[in-house]
Amino acid sequence: MNTAELKQFCTEVRRDIINMTANAGSGHPGGSLSATELMSAIFCTQMRIDPKNPKDPNRDRFVLSKGHCAPCYYGILAELGFFDKAEFQNFRQLHSILQGHPDMKKTPGVDASTGSLGQGVSIATGMALGAKYLGKDTKVYTILGDGECQEGQVWEAFMAANHYKLDNLTVVIDNNGLQIDGSNDEVMSLGDLAAKLKAFGFHTIELADGNDIEAVVAALNEPTTPGKPKAILAHTVKGKGVSYMENQVGWHGKAPNEEQRQQALKELEG
Repeated sequence: MNTAELKQFCTEVRRDIINMTANAGSGHPGGSLSATELMSAIFCTQMRIDPKNPKDPNRDRFVLSKGHCAPCYYGILAELGFFDKAEFQNFRQLHSILQGHPDMKKTPGVDASTGSLGQGVSIATGMALGAKYLGKDTKVYTILGDGECQEGQVWEAFMAANHYKLDNLTVVIDNNGLQIDGSNDEVMSLGDLAAKLKAFGFHTIELADGNDIEAVVAALNEPTTPGKPKAILAHTVKGKGVSYMENQVGWHGKAPNEEQRQQALKELEG
């Protein structure tokens, strides 16, 4: 995809996020919208995947460590043809293939079941280590929330990724500055996160605008240092693309009503 096509893809995914959460009357639109460019760039420009063969053993892997942002994940998978968009009507419903958090046993294209914050990055680290052990060229990508980085298990995974020289692992942090209880600084300050990632041995790239698709693609394409895992610290806007949601902590885990849905869709059309 060229830049214009990627931007249009992101717009469609944002529309999917709004429709899914509005249909269900629940979900997590804020962090899904902030991560749209990050996840779309990974799937559309980096990963070796085949919607017709989602379990291909030679595919690259993706783990949504911030599992509550499943609407973004599902939107991307549907746009790429892993399943029909008609499934959006069943989002967060009993027995649906689209649960509130990703379920690898139900959803085509999902490589790991996630939801308990901090665990996804450990799964991704294990996948990358397994690929190294088997001599495969598999690349592994994972997206974390910034609030999630308050979990100790995250730093254990980072330490392991460096120790085992997992240069086939790319960790992306969606740094929108807000979590369910308020701002990161209010809840538990992360300090100089870029400096910490470097200290933990990551080839670290910091993006001033993680919602700039061109900047995200460039960061993903930047060659990593051999023997070092890559980390992209992307500063994003929670609720990006929907005016009344942007930088509003209240939209972390609240669905739009019908009037709000229509306003959001109208803004995204523009």
